[in-house]
Amino acid sequence: MRRRQFITFVGGATAWRLAARAQQAAPVVGFLSARSPAEAASVLGAFRQGLGETGYYEGKNVTIEYRWAEGHYDRLPALAEELVRRGVAVIAATGGEPSPLAAKAATATLPIVFTLGGDPVEMGLVASISRPGGNLTGTTIMGVELGPKRLDLVRQLVPKALRIAILANPKFPMASAEVREVEGAARTLAIEINVQNASTEREIEKAFAELVQQRSDALIIGTDPFLLGQRDQLAGLAARHAVPTMYFLREFVEAGGLLSYGPDIRRGYRQAGVYTGYILRGTKPSELPVLRPTSFLLSINLKTAKALGLALPATLLALADDVIE
Repeated sequence: MRRRQFITFVGGATAWRLAARAQQAAPVVGFLSARSPAEAASVLGAFRQGLGETGYYEGKNVTIEYRWAEGHYDRLPALAEELVRRGVAVIAATGGEPSPLAAKAATATLPIVFTLGGDPVEMGLVASISRPGGNLTGTTIMGVELGPKRLDLVRQLVPKALRIAILANPKFPMASAEVREVEGAARTLAIEINVQNASTEREIEKAFAELVQQRSDALIIGTDPFLLGQRDQLAGLAARHAVPTMYFLREFVEAGGLLSYGPDIRRGYRQAGVYTGYILRGTKPSELPVLRPTSFLLSINLKTAKALGLALPATLLALADDVIE
């Protein structure tokens, strides 16, 4: 072998070893989600964006190990334990309460950054919003607490409504709390609440058949990652049965749903990515306060309203932050 060829070979081999070593040294983030990869693509992009804002880029200087429960919450404990055994530096437990609860049960030492829909203090995940303590912090979309407001907006949409259904997933930890909030608000308005439970696609079909048979005047979809994943099915059934339906995130309205009231969930995921980056840099979860949204969006799909034959009140349209035509 010629000397120049040998030097080139040695130099190339050295560069390869350095690149491999750098890749091996890159921290590993465990991404645990109750959702599925296809329907969570937009929020995953927001999470990566947040990581990038702190200088971490997947495939360059950080590796992400994904574990998806695809709406089956009972899979989360085993998936969380897999990530712990994998030796990840941080677990991003996303897609609602079931993920951080499973992660918390799997480790008391690894840092955990969550995204969820309710109160993390009530769920026992943190000591307080401003001072989380322990190994968990993250963001909440406050979806559960907005139930009474959604009921009020539905009443504005259908002023004569006397019977309103709420579809909830009984497997979601905060489902019963949200139902109680809505029922309490309904009593002051003399509205009857018809609770329908569903945790599978088939049960959703059955729930719609029952609420139509019971002549519910409108429907509220309870906060839940599984139901979010079924937004196409829910919007389709609401259209087929001509049921005015309120959802908890804009994603439903984008899928053809009538209206929604809630925060921009992408912002919560982006912030979770930022927090994950901070922790990779050495910040402790206990030093990062749980973040809550400061604004909420009322989104309305005019095409769906027209298909349902609904004349939207001018006052409701004036409140809308986002109108899809």
